[in-house]
Amino acid sequence: MTTTIPMEAAMLTIGEMTLEVAATQAAGNWRRFSCFCWGRNHDLDDPGDWAIIYTHNRDSGLLDLSNAQAVAKAIWPFTEDDDPDVVMESHGHWAVGHVDGFSIRVYRDGEITDAFRTYHDLVERLAEYPILDEEDYGRREYEATLENIADSAWRLKGGYDLPEGWEGDVHSWLSEHRQRAVENLADQGGYPEEDDLHNAFEALDCERLED
Repeated sequence: MTTTIPMEAAMLTIGEMTLEVAATQAAGNWRRFSCFCWGRNHDLDDPGDWAIIYTHNRDSGLLDLSNAQAVAKAIWPFTEDDDPDVVMESHGHWAVGHVDGFSIRVYRDGEITDAFRTYHDLVERLAEYPILDEEDYGRREYEATLENIADSAWRLKGGYDLPEGWEGDVHSWLSEHRQRAVENLADQGGYPEEDDLHNAFEALDCERLED
């Protein structure tokens, strides 16, 4: 995988360093990874000037996924040159299935690249506040909660004639009357209990089906 440091902690550590120190620590970091083989290093003239940064894995929560997308969006312009300073990466691992992120050229001709400067700016922000894009994170939290509402209601909903988009109506009612039922749990969205859903259905005048 990477090192023994979790991905979020590794990014925060870099964000707490000055740009120059962070660059020296990041360049060639993949050489310190245990049980790791990176095929691209054979294709590069300067593999020691590159770092591998992982942002999320198969089991990442909503926050990591949101921040990963924000980082990817910011560095994407550096992937588009003929000789790019950023290459998106996805690596397999027996324990977590896959880890995703990117390789980034830290130095070019002895100078810190704009790509690494951009990345360092982002992790400096993360060191101060854990969310890069509040709107995106809020959307992911809401959509995950809607999915969880549908999942939690798998047994109950068969007794009602539910209109299209009922999950959103239930979320709105719960948000107003039973906020705890839609509070984010383990960074996977809210997961209301069946009793909460039953009360929501009744309050929303959902039509009961005959047995």
